[in-house]
This record gives sequence, C-alpha cells and structure tokens, in this order.
Amino acid sequence: MLHKRLLAILAFQVVGVFFPAHAQSASPIALNVYVGGQQRPDIMRDLFAQYTALHPGIKISLEVGGATSELSQKYLNMVLTAKDSTLDIFLIDIIRPAQFAAARWAEPLDSYLGSEHEAYLSRFLPAYREATTVGGKVIALPALADSLFLYYRKDLLAKYGELPPATWPELARVAKKIQQGEADPNLQGLSFQGKAVEGAVCTFLLPYWSLGGEIIRDGKTSFERGKAEAGLNMWRKMVSDGVAKKNSAEVGTDDTRKEFQAGRVVFGVIWGYAWNHFQSGADTRVKDKVGVIKLPAMPGGKSVSCMGGWNWAVSAYGKHKAESVALVRWLASPEVSKQLALKGSFHPVFPSVYKDPEVLAAAPWFADALPVVETARPRPVTPMYRAISDALRINTNTVMAGVKTPQQALDEIEQRVARALR
Repeated sequence: MLHKRLLAILAFQVVGVFFPAHAQSASPIALNVYVGGQQRPDIMRDLFAQYTALHPGIKISLEVGGATSELSQKYLNMVLTAKDSTLDIFLIDIIRPAQFAAARWAEPLDSYLGSEHEAYLSRFLPAYREATTVGGKVIALPALADSLFLYYRKDLLAKYGELPPATWPELARVAKKIQQGEADPNLQGLSFQGKAVEGAVCTFLLPYWSLGGEIIRDGKTSFERGKAEAGLNMWRKMVSDGVAKKNSAEVGTDDTRKEFQAGRVVFGVIWGYAWNHFQSGADTRVKDKVGVIKLPAMPGGKSVSCMGGWNWAVSAYGKHKAESVALVRWLASPEVSKQLALKGSFHPVFPSVYKDPEVLAAAPWFADALPVVETARPRPVTPMYRAISDALRINTNTVMAGVKTPQQALDEIEQRVARALR
C-alpha cells in the first residue's frame, strides 16, 4: 500500500507540506488534506494555521498537486481505488460528486449535520446544494463557486449607442454593428469555446438549457432534439456570419481570455478567473473597459449559465471522519468563503458574502457577478458524466469545425448518452 502511494505521489508530483498545531495535545489527530495546484495552496496554508490555532488537538498536512481538474482526478482515482486511508479530505471538481458517490469514495455527510441539516444547507447557493447532493445524500460541501459570464466591451457598446444584449440574436446584431464600424479585421464579435475541451460541454448546454432542454430527467435520458439543434445552429451561424472567427473549433478557454485581454473581442464567454487578468494583467488592453452580464437567452427562453467550482469531500477510508467533517464544515463556512474572496478573488458559495461591504470594496464586480452565478446550473449530475461530457464536447467541436452537421452530431450524442445511462 505504501509503495503504491509513493508511486502515485511521485507520478503526479504531489508535494506534502506540514503545518504544526500551535499547541498540541499529547496525541494530536493528524488530518491530511489534498488540493489542486490551482486552488491557491498559500491561502489554504493560512486557513489551516487558523484552524489549528483554534483546535490545538489537530494538526493538518497539505498535499498539493494536479495543475488541472483532470490531473487531480487521476491522482485521486489512484489513491481511492486502492482504498488508501491516508487522505482524509480533498477538493473535487463540481462535476465529480456523483462519481465519488457511486464509487463510495466520499463519506455521506447527512448524519453529521444532524437536526440542522436543512437550515445549514439552505445558506448555500441553491445550484451548489443540488450539485453536491446525490441520491438524496450530501456527498460534499461547496467550497468555491464559479460560472460562465458574458464579458463585454463597455467602451465599444457606449461608442455605438448600444445596450448589453439580452438574447443571442441581439448579441450578433450588436457585434456586427461594432465590427463594421471599427473596420478592424482582427476584431471578433464573439469568442466562445468550440475546442473539444470541457468548455465545449457548456457551449452545447447554454442555448439548450435556455430553451428548457434537459439531458437527464429522473435518472433517464431526456434529449430534446429540436432544442439541441437550435443551439448548435445558433453557434454555427455565429461563425458563418463572421461574428465569431472561422476557426472557433480551435478556441479553448484561455484562448478566449487572451484574445479578449488583447482587445480583439467585443463579447467573450468565459469563467470568472478572467476578470483579474482583464483588470490587472501586465499586458491587458481592456483595463476599466469591461462589463459583465448574464449570458444571453435564446429567443423565447431564459438566461442560463454553466456552473463551475469545487467542493470539500471527506474520504470514506479516512480514520478520523468526525474530525474531518468538523474541519470541512469550517472550511465551507461564510467566514472562510469571505476570506477566500478577499485573499484569492474566489467566488463565494453564499449569496450573503457577495453583498458583504468588505468583499465589494475589494472586488466591486462581484455585485454584477451574483446575478449571473444565481442563473448557473450544474452539468448533468451522474456517475457517467465523463461519457456524457465526451459525447457533448467532441460532437460540438465537430459541428464548429464543419465536419458534421448538427443533425449528424445529435445522432451520435443521443446514442452515446443513451448507452451511458442504461
């Protein structure tokens, strides 16, 4: 077991960092916490130091690894498949709770919440409660929020006397007007993720959800082709009309961020991390020129965003579950959520924290972010999510590349989703 664990740690370059308690009992309880490299380990260290100061009988070690969600998941797959008991707590991507529940890797938390169960969970943004509850059981507690935002050039819309668009056709009209007026061949009207990455799953879902479409209802396939086809046709029209660039099938998440930051995009669909780059990036050309609003709706539909974020889970194999849950409950508190917002610009999982005066002073744009985050929906909550993700992102990409028609892509999506959910 130890040999396997050392190999896994070396393979994924996990670095262990030990934080001694400020005042330890004769036999302190040691908790081992895993976070990905993108989750600001420096802030986590400070949080753990605060906790051990309050709880001198606890010491916490931190394992840091996995620069991406996929690498973190591969490492956790290795460790938990081996039923390794040395990890007590871990951060998991918002798309993972159903997988961890099906594999019985995460300790259900309901019994630890006791009689305050409903009151406790009601404080979180509703979508995060939904995404972390699987089969009626609480599998994890929300830690960090995120969603897709529509960023737009305030200066250009003002110059042409336009208001931010409420629908995708309106966005196309405004974008074309600005593109024609600026006469800049490098100015894109819209940038979105068409590459076969996880962002393309959201590209598929945004218009589909807007029209009321669902992938799963009551655990079964629920695929509405007319709504899905309308969404894919909308994206293709953005490309064919020159609103989005011809090679949108090659655009990944950070490509949109870089192009918008360079001043070459009017509207950009991207996650919350981009804001700080736009405002304070060394090479930004859009500082103080950016606004953020809800994602446009399809005609006759409603605005919907795609949810991102991370959750705290307790290992089913850990030796100190009660102490681990106590730590996770503290980490998933409004007080810690506020610290994460102030120190790392992480989006809170509590509506109340978005309205906190200190948080708004540090990140004024959170006032505009909250209405967007409140429209965010979790991607399909199922242990078969990976298969569904592959079907959606690969086929969305082929449509953007012109390799398949929307109808051909939907044939394959429908078949692959049905197989995954049998």
